[in-house]
Amino acid sequence: MTNRAEEPQRDRDPVAARLIEQCHQQRESIETVKGEVSAIMTGYEGPTGTEAMANVLLAFRHLEDARMRLGKAIQALDGGTSCYPR
Repeated sequence: MTNRAEEPQRDRDPVAARLIEQCHQQRESIETVKGEVSAIMTGYEGPTGTEAMANVLLAFRHLEDARMRLGKAIQALDGGTSCYPR
């Protein structure tokens, strides 16, 4: 997880800065929920391969995707540069 204190501080539009902060907050919330959903998966003691567990796994993957999409929104608001080297 990226440390927001290490992010370069730029002169940002106040609306963009507020949106970036909201995205960071939601990413943190999603990370908490992911942990709870993961606990459901690891604590399940029933038969494997059930439709219920398949849907729990899909929910977990969708949470990962939502967190990533919020990160991409932050990236776009921050000038569109990737944090990963090419």
